[in-house]
Amino acid sequence: MTFYDGTADALSFVTPVLIQALPTLHLVLAFALAFWTLTFIFRIVLSWYPQVKLSEGFWPLVSWPTEPLLAMTRRVVAPIGGVDVTPVIWAGLISLLRELLVGQQGLLSQMLLKSQAIA
Repeated sequence: MTFYDGTADALSFVTPVLIQALPTLHLVLAFALAFWTLTFIFRIVLSWYPQVKLSEGFWPLVSWPTEPLLAMTRRVVAPIGGVDVTPVIWAGLISLLRELLVGQQGLLSQMLLKSQAIA
């Protein structure tokens, strides 16, 4: 009995339903993670302007998806030199996750390429 069978198909665990949903899932996840990264970048820039009220105008669209994660992270990571670094941490983590899942060499991207090659 071997642990790895090199002759087995790499997508043998993927169901036909998942293969059909893969392009849509890839697209939606790519846009969602890109939007989330962009909102954290906006939060980084907004941290330079403390007079901006996040509850007025356009800014709730930036603060609503980011504030729960930032509030949780602020309990663990203290400001460095008076600067809140938590948006930078989350922008980096989400960018990494986006690259690992839907980037050029990402998991879903490779599964999508392999499923298109099979079909």
